[in-house]
Amino acid sequence: MVDGQQGAQPQENAGESSSAARADTTAHFAEDFRAQLAALEKGISLDEQEAIQALPSGSALLVVRRGPNVGARFLLDGDVTTVGRHPESDIFLDDVTVSRRHAEFLRVGTSFQVRDLGSMNGTYFDSVRIEQALLTDGAEVQVGKFRLTFYASRLDLAAASR
Repeated sequence: MVDGQQGAQPQENAGESSSAARADTTAHFAEDFRAQLAALEKGISLDEQEAIQALPSGSALLVVRRGPNVGARFLLDGDVTTVGRHPESDIFLDDVTVSRRHAEFLRVGTSFQVRDLGSMNGTYFDSVRIEQALLTDGAEVQVGKFRLTFYASRLDLAAASR
């Protein structure tokens, strides 16, 4: 016969002290961290984010998103930047879908425009064939089978929003 003791019972208070020690916390993140997260969602790498943040006023960056040299970056820091298959182009895109003198990027103050130079396959701005267009931050420019994303200087964007 058993002494009337039953098997061990779980302690009802077990774990209360450890749960009381756990504090519910809320994290607050700075605006630049939120911007980095948004950029990552758009497919911008941390290296690209740093390059974009470092752009001086009056400059911009093109990043190749599709085409033979995905990830390549091109700095726009002159009044005219030529794009084409010609070896003397400022941005040399070596593919038969690109005309020798395909397009050019024009700096007007701190803004940029893209202009097609009568290319065979055309130049596209956000999927629309254009002859000339004012570029906006994050816009896609297609030259032949290359798709490039345009990023303006953050200094210029901040100044324009004031």
